[in-house]
Amino acid sequence: MSIFNNKVVIITGGASGIGKALGRELARQNAIVILADWNRKMLEHTASEMGKEGLKVKVRELDVRDLEKFKALVSETVTGHGRIDYLFNNAGIGVGGEARDYSYEDWKQVIDVNLYGVVNGVAATYPVMVKQGFGHIINTSSLAGLVPFPGEISYTTSKYAIVGLSHTLRIEGADLGVKVSVVCPGKIETPIYQTSRIIGFDKEKALAMWPKGITAEECAKVILRGVVKNKATIPVTGLTKAMWALDRISPNLMIWLGKIYFKKMRTARIEP
Repeated sequence: MSIFNNKVVIITGGASGIGKALGRELARQNAIVILADWNRKMLEHTASEMGKEGLKVKVRELDVRDLEKFKALVSETVTGHGRIDYLFNNAGIGVGGEARDYSYEDWKQVIDVNLYGVVNGVAATYPVMVKQGFGHIINTSSLAGLVPFPGEISYTTSKYAIVGLSHTLRIEGADLGVKVSVVCPGKIETPIYQTSRIIGFDKEKALAMWPKGITAEECAKVILRGVVKNKATIPVTGLTKAMWALDRISPNLMIWLGKIYFKKMRTARIEP
């Protein structure tokens, strides 16, 4: 029997991509799944789609930037089910481009969703799990949270912070019964590449230079295997594992390789 059987799970960014794939896989394993997302229409479509597959999920509209609404969702979940077993802090957005072309809002928008969305999830959920004496928080970072990634600097900033937050919270929560893991996907085929703005680059040319990714469904299975093993860091894809290892061996070499990569990427540059 799956360890997720009858467990209460909240997944942010649950209407599409990795969040949707996690919701589907956990519902298949008989978890009580609450998908949260700011996009109500996409949430309802996802719930309908899963319902046709015989899977039951609940949906709740949530902007992760709103702490009080996050707290309300957690409170509603605990009132209805008596506990919360897992929180997947998964919501995220991206803005591509160079720092020289970013507006302040380009920084703030990404950091508010990616970083403060995770902070709000922790602030709303961690005290409840401490009181329960159990629970597992899984924060979604990225390969860009393990190695420097030029061309998406606000995204990289937010994802590096999530790794540090997760590892530190894991230490603090260990003696209190709360587990914490951080997920670091590489290239995953999700809608974020189509929906993200790219400033100062030909989007089609830039994305063509990226390596081929894996599906969100494959990613979800890797993540859940890591959660079962209570891994501190869950790297997804072979490229992620290789680049993470190389960065730890020689950070300067990784920076040099980053320069080569970005020189190639600048061939797709257009004036913003």
